[in-house]
Amino acid sequence: MPSTWIVVRIDGCHFHRFSEVHEFVKPNDDRALNLMNLCAVAVLEKFWEDIVFAYGVSDEYSFIIKKTCNLYQRRANKMVSAIVSFFTSTYVMRWNEFFPQSELKYPPSFDGRAVCYPSTEILRDYLSWRQVDCHINNQYNSCFWKLVASGKSKREAQNSLKGGQLQKKIEELAIDYNKLPVMFQQGSSVYRDKVDTVPTHEENGNSFESKGKVIVEHVDIIGPTFWLEHLNILDE
Repeated sequence: MPSTWIVVRIDGCHFHRFSEVHEFVKPNDDRALNLMNLCAVAVLEKFWEDIVFAYGVSDEYSFIIKKTCNLYQRRANKMVSAIVSFFTSTYVMRWNEFFPQSELKYPPSFDGRAVCYPSTEILRDYLSWRQVDCHINNQYNSCFWKLVASGKSKREAQNSLKGGQLQKKIEELAIDYNKLPVMFQQGSSVYRDKVDTVPTHEENGNSFESKGKVIVEHVDIIGPTFWLEHLNILDE
């Protein structure tokens, strides 16, 4: 659909098993999360003309493609295929940088889908939903793995958390939630730092321009502050 935001969301396939086989730290492994972040940065650098923002948590990432893009003539299957394959290959190639003592026993796989969002408001609602989900899941997982570490089975831990208020459980388990790394609580936002477009050098009469550095931050994207400070990201 023309003149709409496109979100390509990728998710790890069977990552529960993948994380167990490769002995990820529970509930959060910052090595695995930072590897995902590096892959997202690589995607933004490769598709710098079209992807303006990405948000990631756990084994998922959402890539925001601008309204005016004509990448692969806006064919969803082509965009999803290109982004998923590049992300996955980067994950495999850069694995040893984050897990130098752990052999990659089998390659990961990711699936993807593309969804159109007609307005910036609806797009921001989607991103807010993903960050709220990050927060809730992190609260649950923090409680769950604390219970498992205390000697409960996984089933017992699940039953203990059924129908309960997570905030109350966090207090009961003496989890200092506010001291957890902000990446675990808020996920990762990846975007291009705004710079003035200036010629960097000329070669054969062609000017090459600065695109800005791709950065990763762990910030609140639900409220208006971030977006007001970075108006260029969702500039229509």
